[in-house]
Amino acid sequence: MADDDGDLLEELASLPTFHHPTASPDGDEVAVYYDGTGRNELHLIDAETGESTRISDGEVPRNARWHVEWGADGERVFFHLDDDGNEQNDVHAIDRDGSAEAVVEMDGQVSLADVGADGETLLVGSSAGGQMNLYRHDLPTGETTKLTDYERAAYGGTLSPDCDRIAYGTNETDAYENMDVYVANADGSEPRNLEIGETGAESAPADWGPEGDRLLVQDNTEDLTRCGIYDLRTDEVTWYGDLDAEEQPVAFLPDGERFLAHRTRDAAIAPVVYDVESGASSELDLPEGVSQFPGGQGGDAALSDDRVVVTHTTADRRPELLAYDLDTDEYETLLDAEYGDLDPDAFADAEFFTFESHGVDGFQPSARQTESDGGLEIEALLYDSGERPSPAIVKPHGGPRGQDTRSFDLYTQFLVSQGYSVLEVNYRGSTGRGREFVELLYDDWGGDEQADIAEGARLLREKEWIDEDRIAVFGGSYGGYSAYCQMTMYPELYDAGVAWIGLTDLQDMYENTMPHFRTELLEKNIGSPEDNPELYRERSPVTHVENVSAPLLMLHGVNDRRVPVSQSRIFRDALVDAGYTEGEDADFEYVELGEEGHASSDIDQKIRLFEILADFLDRRL
Repeated sequence: MADDDGDLLEELASLPTFHHPTASPDGDEVAVYYDGTGRNELHLIDAETGESTRISDGEVPRNARWHVEWGADGERVFFHLDDDGNEQNDVHAIDRDGSAEAVVEMDGQVSLADVGADGETLLVGSSAGGQMNLYRHDLPTGETTKLTDYERAAYGGTLSPDCDRIAYGTNETDAYENMDVYVANADGSEPRNLEIGETGAESAPADWGPEGDRLLVQDNTEDLTRCGIYDLRTDEVTWYGDLDAEEQPVAFLPDGERFLAHRTRDAAIAPVVYDVESGASSELDLPEGVSQFPGGQGGDAALSDDRVVVTHTTADRRPELLAYDLDTDEYETLLDAEYGDLDPDAFADAEFFTFESHGVDGFQPSARQTESDGGLEIEALLYDSGERPSPAIVKPHGGPRGQDTRSFDLYTQFLVSQGYSVLEVNYRGSTGRGREFVELLYDDWGGDEQADIAEGARLLREKEWIDEDRIAVFGGSYGGYSAYCQMTMYPELYDAGVAWIGLTDLQDMYENTMPHFRTELLEKNIGSPEDNPELYRERSPVTHVENVSAPLLMLHGVNDRRVPVSQSRIFRDALVDAGYTEGEDADFEYVELGEEGHASSDIDQKIRLFEILADFLDRRL
């Protein structure tokens, strides 16, 4: 790789980035992770002037995966700290003067679910008892009490304004795809299933109304996810929207007369404000792309009844942090997108398009397509590097409950900067298209969704400006699983592959991942190895290792607890047993990333990954 390419690579990876903005209780400030110094640190931004003050100096984690949340008095901020990215978090707090301390320390993974308005209560999720359940932490005494004890994970915990009740989601039915909303007393007693939606659908709480008598919820009984308000006095639900797009609720505004939501359509996300009484909605006046309110765990968007924090990005513009006036539809920039010496106009925009995919006829490696049922519409994004002829990368997303959107993706733009055109495929099972589309992937990992990705690769090869002899696949997490699947099930389509933190042996994954991933990812999607032994064997890429026919790079963080490093080690050993050789000029290459877990936002670790990836693709493709 040329020196100027190396400089560009480092400059791209070093562009300052912010994560997890959240408004203070009084609306005067926004806490945000920001790495302008070269390391992730916690900053407080004045919501009127945009002036930023850094309050941490190495106390917060290098990797900004996990959210932050204000204390009730606005004098300190809670954050998650783990050991080199292993996600076995404890909850810490940092004061304005930079003094930090551990607050909740437990075995396993701990996630801060909510901070009580009483200034004394934290609601946390923890896998300390095995499964992910909810716990109440009393700040004055330091005592932590278990509130729920479910076999399935309890998620989305939120405290009522008076801290007398909690709401959360879990599943007690035999339908694994089901999720219900529960309300219980603050000590976990008298849990009540609100019975929102039909059995088999997914419902979840989003926020309590300011008086504690209403609950903002979501449900996908009608296929597309919709927003609703559950009245706890009458046990009735009022639904909003006309079901022409996926909509997820975020939070009530402080006066309770409006609520915030996100609307997803054609790989774009628009922020929406709903009037509670009339049901009327309006989208914020921002360019098409991905604009989102801080929400969910740790997020608070409201600066006042009429002013909110929102992030905005497009496929070719980096994220910026805005303060938006809902009455005037005007906004100020609190944190600009930074480009350093790079030309912002040099980034590639995405072409959104759809194509038909027909899945596979039965299942076997390199299974042929079937022409039955007229095909399924699949959404995709294509980034043109401008090279002619252009080498190309097929880049499946992770999840699989996720999607590629019209937002700035650093990994995609890095690949484009190296001369590769990039195809992103929202295969069946992706979010943004409704419940039925998601459930097409149930009991079919490594099947029809891989046919969707392969069909995208075939369409790419047919473009006259693509070099059909230089096409690779690259993905991370479930995208890494897809990279392994593509290299073993559709080897004729690719000239190289990169699998990053990917799954290779589904039974080993089941045995060694965290308990809530075992139930809510594996069992929910494909059952257990005991129930579906043949599916677990057949859809594990390691079963088909002998089909690898192009150079393969495997990358994995040694501290990964979601997808343990054993997944890559198993595939590496299987390659060796099958007669493949390791080395820069051999059949495959293998790299373990120290001090790293399931990916990282840390600048130095991004640079390391980019250098390894660029070098491999330059030599092999």
